Amino acid sequence: MGFLKNFFTNVYTADAPARPASGFNQLSNDELEAHLGVSRYGSFELSDAVRPSYNLEVIPSAGFRHDVYRDEENKAEVPVVMAAVSREHIMDTFMSLIEQLGDVVDVVLETSHGNQAHGHTDLYREYIDMPILQSTLWDFEELLVNDGCTGIAVLNPSLPQEVQLDEHKLLIVYGKDLRRYENVMVDCRVPCREDMRFITEAEHVHSTSERYLQDFEELKMRLGMDSGR
Repeated sequence: MGFLKNFFTNVYTADAPARPASGFNQLSNDELEAHLGVSRYGSFELSDAVRPSYNLEVIPSAGFRHDVYRDEENKAEVPVVMAAVSREHIMDTFMSLIEQLGDVVDVVLETSHGNQAHGHTDLYREYIDMPILQSTLWDFEELLVNDGCTGIAVLNPSLPQEVQLDEHKLLIVYGKDLRRYENVMVDCRVPCREDMRFITEAEHVHSTSERYLQDFEELKMRLGMDSGR
């Protein structure tokens, strides 16, 4: 029951993090445990961070598509590339993407540990050398890939561009002229599929554990994080 418990203690819907995912409430423990135990869909493997809805409204798969983030406050539109990659390629792809940001970057850690009713907490660190950052992140690969309450963003305000590995383990790139990031996707054999849907666009559940919370606190200390935005 440990695997089941990790998921069921942190249940979300795509649009309302504080409300239990209703479709999962109707399942027996055996049905729920069997569904949450499935990580592979064809050649695509989910990390332990998240699972899709029981009726598979969105079947997990690899690919990237283009989108636009609309900043209503500033009346601006920012190009976005969103991607899902199989578990075994998440860190390699993320590392290749953040290398495009330059030699010195800022980092934001995002956590929702214990904050289901209050959204996320963001912690900010400015000016870290890319090799130091990458070395540190490799030490915490297990946390970054498998914890459904941890996300990370790396950004270069002077470009300005940002690469995010979010709580769902989606890779999201923001900024203008994203061609080099698209090239990284292609080099990593992530296909462009403009009609693809992501696990966030339907009901889903997140997983975490006390160990991941402890690992998060250690990563925060290693990065010298301050309370941020």
